[in-house]
Amino acid sequence: MHIPFTPNHIQLISACYPPSAALLTSGPEYAPNSQELSRLTYYAANRPEKINKLGSELEKRVKSDCRKAASGNTRARASLLITLSIFKALATECRRDMPLLSPSLLSSVNVALSSLSADLEIAARAATVFTTWTTYTDGLIIGVDLKVTDDYMSCLRHFARLGHIEHNDHETRNRTRLIGLAALVGAVNSEALYKPSAQFQPQVSIIMRALLIPLLQVDVSVLNHELGEIKEQPNSPILDEFRSRPTLERRAASIHVHIDGDQGPTSGDVANTALRATSSLLGHTRGLQASLVLQAALDTLDERDGWSQIEHCRWLAEKAAEWTQYQYRYGIPTRLVECLAESQDAPQPTQRHSTLAAMITAVFTSPTPLVNLSTSDIIASLISVTLRRITVSPDDSLLPALVECISSLGTHVYYADQIQDLAEDLIRRLVIVEASGIPGAGKANRDKARTQAVRCLLAGLLGLIHAADLHDAAKDAEDEAKTVGTSPTLPTPAERMSHDGPGQGHIRPSRRTKVGPEIWQDTLSLLCDSEYAVRADYAMALVAYVENEIPKFADKVDADGVRRPRPLAEGPTQKSNTLNAMLYGDSTTRFLNALHACVYALSTSPKLGLRSSSSPPSPDRTSPAQGDDSSARAGDATSDSVTTERRSLTHPSRSRRTSLVLRMLRDAPARISVSSRVAADLSDFGNILAVLTTVHEQLPVRSLLTGIPMLVALNRAATVADSCDPSTAAAVRAIKELVARAWLVVAKVWDCPAVAEIAEKALSALPSSSSLPSLPDWQFGSLQPPQHPVPLPDGVQLDTALPDIDADAILEALSSAQNVQEATGLGQHDLLRRLGADWSPDSAYRDSIETKSRMDSLSGDGLSPLIKVAPALMHAENLSMQSLARSGRGVGVTDLREALEGRSSMSNPNLAGRVPSISTLDHTSSVYPGADQFAKLAPQRSRPQRTKPRPGEVREVLNKLGIGKQNGLGNVKSSFPALQKTQPR
Repeated sequence: MHIPFTPNHIQLISACYPPSAALLTSGPEYAPNSQELSRLTYYAANRPEKINKLGSELEKRVKSDCRKAASGNTRARASLLITLSIFKALATECRRDMPLLSPSLLSSVNVALSSLSADLEIAARAATVFTTWTTYTDGLIIGVDLKVTDDYMSCLRHFARLGHIEHNDHETRNRTRLIGLAALVGAVNSEALYKPSAQFQPQVSIIMRALLIPLLQVDVSVLNHELGEIKEQPNSPILDEFRSRPTLERRAASIHVHIDGDQGPTSGDVANTALRATSSLLGHTRGLQASLVLQAALDTLDERDGWSQIEHCRWLAEKAAEWTQYQYRYGIPTRLVECLAESQDAPQPTQRHSTLAAMITAVFTSPTPLVNLSTSDIIASLISVTLRRITVSPDDSLLPALVECISSLGTHVYYADQIQDLAEDLIRRLVIVEASGIPGAGKANRDKARTQAVRCLLAGLLGLIHAADLHDAAKDAEDEAKTVGTSPTLPTPAERMSHDGPGQGHIRPSRRTKVGPEIWQDTLSLLCDSEYAVRADYAMALVAYVENEIPKFADKVDADGVRRPRPLAEGPTQKSNTLNAMLYGDSTTRFLNALHACVYALSTSPKLGLRSSSSPPSPDRTSPAQGDDSSARAGDATSDSVTTERRSLTHPSRSRRTSLVLRMLRDAPARISVSSRVAADLSDFGNILAVLTTVHEQLPVRSLLTGIPMLVALNRAATVADSCDPSTAAAVRAIKELVARAWLVVAKVWDCPAVAEIAEKALSALPSSSSLPSLPDWQFGSLQPPQHPVPLPDGVQLDTALPDIDADAILEALSSAQNVQEATGLGQHDLLRRLGADWSPDSAYRDSIETKSRMDSLSGDGLSPLIKVAPALMHAENLSMQSLARSGRGVGVTDLREALEGRSSMSNPNLAGRVPSISTLDHTSSVYPGADQFAKLAPQRSRPQRTKPRPGEVREVLNKLGIGKQNGLGNVKSSFPALQKTQPR
């Protein structure tokens, strides 16, 4: 019975309810009258201006029924369920005018959840209404209408609380959680989450708390199982369709409570729903939004103390990167590194630090590629965190995890020069730490912090390179058995040799640019560091680098350790290239020169380290060359400034570093006196033997020509005529054994029985003592405990001189060997002169940083006329013909323009009047360190203006050199005569 003058919209709403006496019997569906509900929805759909009145009336009924139902009124509870069903029907039919219904609908849902959230049936009905609204809304009202925004955020908080509620009854807990998570799935797949950008972060903070807690409460095996089911059945009844369908074609999901008596949902079902929601959320985010989602997850871990669940955190970080859109995945590891850097100053490492580092490693080592990732910024941040933790405490427990993070950056190679660039960044920082230590470290821990920093950077560098090798192996189609793992470490070289077969170790071309010897050469001084832990780690790093990274040029031994000729690969061109490389110097030859100089210094020096070399040169040291006084004076002046305790953050100049190294090398005596002290330990000599063995096996030709003179000089230095102190006697014996075993390696590589016989005879004549230790095993990609030295044995007495190795006989045998002559392209006389040349460590090091001009030693070598004529035509101070050591300045367009103009102007008269490009060489010279006239190249024109050459000047120079034939105009003949057009006669 209707009251007279009742408005039509109220009559339509009242007709949808059963009679008051029948409310209790309308269960368990508690649904409105279907025929009257159709009339109501038809009325609302055709009269949008009435939707606001309809919503206000239904909201009044919800508030009244909630108040009565909270006090135990069962009829009011039934009426409330019916009212919520009417809301759902109106939202479905009036989807075009959803903004008109949104205020009353969200307010009603909020009131119902605030009053009766413990009633699962009411909560499920409210969740259905909320999901319907999230399905059809365009989200534009959120953030604009403050009342609607507050009600919406309140609804999210209520459903989030239901999503991770705790209850003694597991079945009730799981049912409640499913209701809350189902409503949050609707929010995750709604435009209301993504359209208002300002409201994204508050919503995600609420949602992620509910999604993450159920995932942390089940085992990782359960998560993997549920994830497999999601992949098999990607579409879920409560998942989104709003991205694939227009608004008018979407269908809202209905949420129901399990019927009593049926088997309740398990924790796996709850985790399945949370996984679907999380993957959907990350799959729809863009750019910064992915970082905000991850930040919300990290905040949840802070609140719930979830950092102790390392496996869960690693799994979630890896899956977060996988679920995020391909072009936005970089935001996941970037945010993790930022969080780690934000707390780098903590006095003690916490579980949060170690778990964050483990999550970073898991993301980088996972099979998921990360495009658009700024690897240089990432490694810079990780290096800064590592050095900062060392400053706080050199024994910080977080350091091994940070080394693994740095190593894991090599798992995926995104561009050819990535590993080389990252290695260069590490080496640049390594050189700074070696020379200047760590700023901010306490005076008591300064040396220890420096040692630990060098070891960490070395371990990260090796792990980075080996992880890249593992990436190459996994990408090779011919090696399907190898796959990308979750560890940045590589098998040992012996394991790779056994896997690939004899002689097949690492022969496939790499997809990345190898770390060049000109980059690695800056680290060779670490072989002579004052701390044994650094020397030992670097010896292992050096062996690994020579074995796996340095360019081989098809020059290596066979599987049995013997170097045999390869006629197809070693023709006249290869022999000519080898000779030219030795005469003019390539990067590998310069590297070997510096390496052998450092090996000699380590074997004989009384003091080690760049900072400990301030003492005057040994009186027994003979001057290697005349004319080096200016360099020595410059080195002395530079060294005096280094002995101060000042720590600089700037990169040490190359000239300063060169002076430091040269001073250290000059301390190495040419002959060990009877009372001199050798700083090296017995284990150092074992490490040197391992380095020399690897060098001769991997680079036999270049090592032969650069290393044999060093062995002869080292043998000469250990020749002591009289009895000497026990400590000196032990060092002399160790050097003798080192040289003899090195000769054995050379004899095996070049298959020279005569050399082996001489070395064996000398080795057997040595007094018995402790043998040289072998290089310890090393697990790359992780920070190992520091190595401890094996000291030289005590009580070694030398009453007579030790038996000397007949170096002349060895050189004669080597130079007369047929395979040596074929490999080098030199005759016996030339080989003997080359191998027996005078050698000193400082001269060898100078050969490694500058190329000496030896053009006058070649005749008829087929060099280009342009190369021959250039020294005569170019100014004496022009450094373009010198081989500059690699510096931090990159090669740019200006350099290319200068090179092209410099070559073209000699053959094209039309370019003679063009304005030359401007050089930016405003830095200290790396070719002539310490020389005043080359101390700094000021900005100037690349080709200084000169007076116009008199007629015939160029022709006179060419005639003196005997090159080519000049035309009548006196210009240089074109480099491409075949391309010039013939003038018609």
